[in-house]
Amino acid sequence: MGWNNYNYFVDNFTDVTIEQAADAMVSSGLKTVGYEYINIDDSWDNTTRDASGNLVPNPAKFPNGIAAVANYVHARGLKLGIYADRGVLTCSKYPGSYGHEAQDAALFASWGVDYVKVDNCYPNTGTAASNDRTQMGGTVDGTVPDARYQTAQQNDYTVWHNAIKAAGRSMVFSICAWWFETWEPTLGNMFRTTKDIKDNWTSFLATLDGNGGDRSRYADANYPAPGIAQYAGPGHWNDPDMLEVGNGGMTQVEQQAQFSLWAIMAAPLILGNNLTNMSAGTLATISNAEVIAVDQDPLGKQGGPISASTTLEVWAKELSGANTHAVALFNRTAGAANITVTWSSLGLTGAATVRDLWAHKDLGSMATQYTANVPSHAVVMLKVVGE
Repeated sequence: MGWNNYNYFVDNFTDVTIEQAADAMVSSGLKTVGYEYINIDDSWDNTTRDASGNLVPNPAKFPNGIAAVANYVHARGLKLGIYADRGVLTCSKYPGSYGHEAQDAALFASWGVDYVKVDNCYPNTGTAASNDRTQMGGTVDGTVPDARYQTAQQNDYTVWHNAIKAAGRSMVFSICAWWFETWEPTLGNMFRTTKDIKDNWTSFLATLDGNGGDRSRYADANYPAPGIAQYAGPGHWNDPDMLEVGNGGMTQVEQQAQFSLWAIMAAPLILGNNLTNMSAGTLATISNAEVIAVDQDPLGKQGGPISASTTLEVWAKELSGANTHAVALFNRTAGAANITVTWSSLGLTGAATVRDLWAHKDLGSMATQYTANVPSHAVVMLKVVGE
């Protein structure tokens, strides 16, 4: 759980931006409900390395260096993340880490970094001119895997995995390879399963479906049931990219839907909004402790869709505790509609108690099922405990 500057600030940020985000995470109460990482994304450094081959923080953005920012963040009980790339250039064309992985990991450790995101741009193929897998005969979105690209990609991330292990500091390893490969859970603590999310309903749905467990229900059926959910668990999480809650491109109910479904999928909750200027609705959404508890449940299971319908959907996640499940009733359609979850679909027999996690209200005991009228593009989020 944490925050990243990219979705809102892109490359227009400085040390002040990062430090103000840390302050806001504390003052808003977000730290109290579990958020802890303050992550710096692409374009934090100079366009060239120094004479020793080290990455150099951009002096206009970080006049006191990264270590000073790490100290500031740590003093507030938080942790600092930083960005790198496996290729010869980052996505914004700053120095990549290819051939410098051990050097960069050791440098980050010396600065007090706690989290390293390693992107997938400009891989080493003898040229820095191309930025996607089409250079090796595959497709950009990964639906046509290319063996040469996959091998090079796995090799590069293996080198990074080993570099972080050897750096002498505990650092989260976030693989940002834009699609899922079965080797990623053996190397990373979290791994991007989708292309970059955008702040709109269409992109939200595409990202959800790319990470949503049984992908045979959707357009991209690279993985049969139960899909990529089977590869997630404690210490290695499927990552459908950052949250867009608070950035203005979706309605309040759509933002609640994203937050709810990220929680059902046990996804990293990385905020992407301006923490220093949040509406009451945004803060209420991202600080809902009951929904966060679903995401952070210690059993660590990624939930997914269990309904036959792909428009009026039931998503479910098994939680720790006897006969306990989180359920999201998700309406993709343009009008309000009734959606029903049956206890038999959750593997329960007999009655069950129901709690609405957005209304913070116990709904009582139901004999065999529960039906809610769900507004368009909204989610009703439930905790169901079998009796």
